Amino acid sequence: MKQRHEVLFNQLEAYRSDILSVLENVTGEEAEVIPKGFNNNIRWNMGHIFLDQYLWIEALTKEKGDVSEQFNSWFGFGTSPGNFNIETPSFEQLKTLLKLQPTNIKEKYGSRLEEIFPPTEMGMQTIEQVLIRTIFHEGMHLQAIVDIKKCI
Repeated sequence: MKQRHEVLFNQLEAYRSDILSVLENVTGEEAEVIPKGFNNNIRWNMGHIFLDQYLWIEALTKEKGDVSEQFNSWFGFGTSPGNFNIETPSFEQLKTLLKLQPTNIKEKYGSRLEEIFPPTEMGMQTIEQVLIRTIFHEGMHLQAIVDIKKCI
């Protein structure tokens, strides 16, 4: 694996570790609170972060990923905790999924980072480019989680 790919996966793991650190002192009950002025709660942000990486990879490769289609109805763009049901992953389940995801992505796509696909609407053509985009997106939702924590 090229050095820049190792750096990319190190960053992916480090930023995910940052999110998991922020979640350490959050209870399952706190993860359900939607403070005034917010559209979602911590649990929704967790599921959205998890889903986003797989959706972008799927959009690029046109290959079905490792995430259940129900995730999109719970955590996709424009959804809210109002879309949750008894089957929606719990706070603890989402923490586990988030922890395992960087390794799973590295194992499944690590050798395909430079494979060229037809460009997405943002012009991305490689999984490497998609992961860079999703790291940025993850940072935005990390800030949302931090802001929600401040309000609870």
